[in-house]
Amino acid sequence: MLQSIHHIAIICSDYERSKDFYCRILGLEIIEEVYREERQSYKLDLALNGEYCIELFSFPNAPKRPSYPEAQGLRHLAFGVNDLPKEIERLENHGIACEAIRIDEYTHKRFSFFSDPDGLPLELYELHPATKL
Repeated sequence: MLQSIHHIAIICSDYERSKDFYCRILGLEIIEEVYREERQSYKLDLALNGEYCIELFSFPNAPKRPSYPEAQGLRHLAFGVNDLPKEIERLENHGIACEAIRIDEYTHKRFSFFSDPDGLPLELYELHPATKL
């Protein structure tokens, strides 16, 4: 029986740029970083609040994949936040564009999409709204 989601694997086009984005800008912690000589590839294990969650990989000449929120396949990766406008402002201060705030029609919670350096759709989903629209 399944117990949990262990991690999400992401292949990036520019390892240093993506490492900076996920670590410095989003604030994920590095658990372990390994360079695999035989593959000419980095593997970076990342945690959020001490919990392992993302494997960031680099591969030479990895093919591009269409990545839009409504494309088939993995739709997006969502991060829970307590104050959506504050997190949007923080990302925008780093030059990261965020979409307009939307309201989930079923939960009535607020959310917004943005992208990682390779265009992977990411979402901020407000867990406990700090303010009203």
